[in-house]
Amino acid sequence: QVQLVESGGGLVQAGGSLRLSCAGSGTFVRINIMGWYRQAPGKERELVARITRGRNTNYADSVKGRFTISRDNAQNTVYLQMNSLKPEDTAAYYCYAVVTFSSTAEYDYWGQGTQVTVSS
Repeated sequence: QVQLVESGGGLVQAGGSLRLSCAGSGTFVRINIMGWYRQAPGKERELVARITRGRNTNYADSVKGRFTISRDNAQNTVYLQMNSLKPEDTAAYYCYAVVTFSSTAEYDYWGQGTQVTVSS
């Protein structure tokens, strides 16, 4: 069983900053890709950013230059530093991880979500 526990969401004014954290726990060999998705009401879930174990990163165009993803492999934790927040960043943010259990077993896991609300 793998758990991803998120923290750091909240209410912030436009132009402000928030930092999300997601800690993975359980019995596994390693966590490979970790990332953040978000889903606003009435919209599909979309990738925000992801990072490989080797710290290669990808970002949605809408957050490039404002958000920074990072991770601590020893702590199985991924972070999302969000700066210059905009009202359109308002959404539920979900942590995502690709977890390896063996050479032939790799599965995706999701956190429970944390709400980010940006007021104008």
